[in-house]
Amino acid sequence: MGELIRSMDWSTTPLGPVESWPQSLRTTVSLCLSSTFPILIAWGPERVQIYNDAYRPICGAKHPQSMGQRFNECWASALPAVGAVVDRAQAGTGSYLENLPMILDRYGYLEEAFMTFSFSPIRDESGNVGGLFHPITETTDKMLSARRTQALQHLAARLGDVKSLAEVGERLSQAAGESVLDLPFLLYYQFDEAGRHARLLGGTGLAPDSVARPSELDLGGPDEPCWPLARVLESRRMEPVEDLRSRFDAWTCEPYEEPPHQALLIPLQPVGAASPTGCLVAGVSVRRALDASYRAFYELLGNTVTTALTNVRAYEEEQKRAAALAEIDRAKTAFFSNVSHEFRTPLTLMLGPLEDSLADLQEPLSDGQRQRQQLIHRNGLRLLKLVNSLLDFSRIEAGRVQASYRPTDLSQLTVDLASAFESAMAQAGLTYTVTAPPLPEPVYVDTDFWEKIVLNLISNAFKFTLKGGVEVQLTPLEGRVRLTVRDTGTGIPETEMPRLFERFHRVETTRGRTYEGTGIGLALVQELVRLQGGSLRAESVEGQGSAFHVELPFGHAHLDPARIDPRENPLGAQSLSAAFAEEALRWLPDAVQSPPAPAPVTTAEPVSPPSRAEGFQFPSKPKILIADDNADMRGYIKSLLQRSSEVRTVEDGEAAYATVLQWAPDLVLSDVMMPRLDGFGLLRKLREDARARSVPLILLSARAGTEARIEGLQAGADDYLVKPFNAPELLARVESAVRLARERTERERVAQDRVKLEQQLIGIVSHDLRSPISAILMSTQLMLRRMDLDEKTAKMAARIQASAERANRMIRDLLDFTQARLGGGLRIERAPAALHDIVWHAVEEVKLAHSGRELLLDMDEMPTSGWDSDRLSQVVINLVSNAVKYSPAPCPVHIQVRKRPDQALIEVHNGGEPISPALLPLLFQPLQRGGQSVDKVGRSIGLGLYIVEQIVRAHGGTVGVQSTVQSGTTFSVHLPLQV
Repeated sequence: MGELIRSMDWSTTPLGPVESWPQSLRTTVSLCLSSTFPILIAWGPERVQIYNDAYRPICGAKHPQSMGQRFNECWASALPAVGAVVDRAQAGTGSYLENLPMILDRYGYLEEAFMTFSFSPIRDESGNVGGLFHPITETTDKMLSARRTQALQHLAARLGDVKSLAEVGERLSQAAGESVLDLPFLLYYQFDEAGRHARLLGGTGLAPDSVARPSELDLGGPDEPCWPLARVLESRRMEPVEDLRSRFDAWTCEPYEEPPHQALLIPLQPVGAASPTGCLVAGVSVRRALDASYRAFYELLGNTVTTALTNVRAYEEEQKRAAALAEIDRAKTAFFSNVSHEFRTPLTLMLGPLEDSLADLQEPLSDGQRQRQQLIHRNGLRLLKLVNSLLDFSRIEAGRVQASYRPTDLSQLTVDLASAFESAMAQAGLTYTVTAPPLPEPVYVDTDFWEKIVLNLISNAFKFTLKGGVEVQLTPLEGRVRLTVRDTGTGIPETEMPRLFERFHRVETTRGRTYEGTGIGLALVQELVRLQGGSLRAESVEGQGSAFHVELPFGHAHLDPARIDPRENPLGAQSLSAAFAEEALRWLPDAVQSPPAPAPVTTAEPVSPPSRAEGFQFPSKPKILIADDNADMRGYIKSLLQRSSEVRTVEDGEAAYATVLQWAPDLVLSDVMMPRLDGFGLLRKLREDARARSVPLILLSARAGTEARIEGLQAGADDYLVKPFNAPELLARVESAVRLARERTERERVAQDRVKLEQQLIGIVSHDLRSPISAILMSTQLMLRRMDLDEKTAKMAARIQASAERANRMIRDLLDFTQARLGGGLRIERAPAALHDIVWHAVEEVKLAHSGRELLLDMDEMPTSGWDSDRLSQVVINLVSNAVKYSPAPCPVHIQVRKRPDQALIEVHNGGEPISPALLPLLFQPLQRGGQSVDKVGRSIGLGLYIVEQIVRAHGGTVGVQSTVQSGTTFSVHLPLQV
């Protein structure tokens, strides 16, 4: 700017030539030009401008004409904002203003800007105000960024909880005026599915009757609509619309007199949509250029609305899913109701004749027939109980339940119901306390409902209480009565409590007496309590027990008057008590005696010959273990197998695993669904335990289908049998599994005997070979030390010694190979030693044998650790000797020992001929001779590298090799420093 000032003819300005300027002006200009802060000087009554380099960007396109121009003329558009401040400074009073908004004309259009500045008077030599000192900083970017960010935040908050597209349009319409300076108008159009029409859902900044705000747009017609939204359907990106004045002849839009000249079309494509579903038409302020930061604002605006549309889409999809699930739920309820109803007819026709046959004294049954019919009767009652529960639940869900509430002696009824479990509790070794004092008045209940509530809660407590006791307590409270069923059972995990009363939900991690159950019981109890105007809650601590509390109000004001029967309910025998108690007894270990062999089974599948059902014959009775949590199933399978096998039964996988280790059965038959440890868990534990890994296991499961069978076999089961099965098929599969297992055991025994024999033979042969070789070595060493041999004889003795040493190494390799292959790996004896000492001694030994070769040793000092020094020395000697053998004489062999964070690294490198890539994967296998050229003197039996790997592996390490033409061959041994 100093150069520009010197180049100007100031005589044409009110200031006159520079030589005539007063000293005060000269001094002020000098200070201005030397400053790096934006400064302008307005001098004289005409306020002629002089400014520095830092002020130049504020002038924009007005520079350089603005230099020497009158201030009021240059910044006429800003005078409404700053004129008073300038006049006050001219009168002698300075001012400071921060982030002042103003309109500037510096790029050919009126522009919104923000400035922080001061105007200070400058005294001349006369003491009067000669000019104005005007330092200034432009804060436009900062202020616009803050304003736009705040506008987007408010919009995001406004759209945060929208649930429909119409609601998005309403919220956008409500935002009128909030960001009018940056967003003079905003229209939201939604496309139809075909993308040929767009409908206006909301907008701001334009009157409803404005020509620029049509409510419908035809995107597929011959003429382009006023807003060409089809562009964003094609490009899927933001598109500008220019020269709005030619599109709309007469239209108005705040906040300025002239409407916007530009607009942006912003596509709205929610997550999951294949193309834009809508479009924003956003006006561009006439007071700001559409620069990068302004475009970023529009992109964020589009993202904000798109996020709202994505949430709407997700909400609508969730509503559709909820409606679909509700429909499925209704269909499922109807299905259960119909199926349960249809089940009752054949069950009635089964149970009725069975009960008649069991009660017939005229034609008494044999003991075997009676036990079989009792087994069928028990499980028929269990099936009827399940069907009744499903029917009750479906009726409640469908609103078709027929309740009858009558005044009832709830204490006596509860005692009668609870007494059904006395025998089961006693046999389980549990304490059982029932406390039900007389109540001050009868309680209006449906006795069938109350029966199912009490029996389900006590049955549930018994199922999950393995020690301690169960307490049933009826307590009168003010205006209500409370039933509490408390136990000292396994308890319920805290994470499962919220889903405890959810139908069909089962707490998988809780231990119980059985895995059987549908997950209906507690859900049914909750519904039955609710129907009687009561409440149900549970409290539980995992590992300590649970308590369920049912509370019912006295009186009948809370009940449907149409369902109240004022007659007192007579107490009598309850139909479900026996079924619940009988089922509980079946959960106890060894609850029944094994019934005799069953009668022939009729099935839809082909049945094996009758002789198969009579059992199978082996030289010695096989031992078979049955694991199932259903006592009747255990007894039935045992009755099938006990004629030809020694059979034991257990009730869960944990007991089965312990029995396998103690009893060593020939076969395990295991149910899949069991408490404590299921069938798959038992299978996994057996296969991971070396003591039980070979025991065959057959899975029994009610899960049919190919997928279930494949899952069982892939898990490691020897066979998979689907319930219900027929007796001949079970016997055939058991016989086959036992036979295969015994044949495998016999083969393994023969193989082990052969291995032992081979070990003994090799040991004997090796010992016999080493004895004469040791004698040869001792003799040659004495000859070479003590006898004065001629040169020829000395060479012969040395050759004999070398051959004997090679034979000794071969024998040692053969013994190591035998131990590694037949004895389960090489054995090492660890002792404290420093690895660098072991390597140094091994390399020195190789140097003695190959005195003409250069061996370069580079080692880090290693900490003392537990090593087998002799074995590791064998590794180093083998690798270094190989490197010498397979590399030319002039080529040195490099040995490095490096300390890593958790391991030691030994590297042996030679620059000889590389190993063939095809042979690299085979290099550490036995009887491999390598791929490099082998000198005839150095022939070996090909066990060296195999033994190296075995020694390294016994130390917990690994060994590898890299070999290329460029870099030669490097063997790397990695050994852990800590064992």
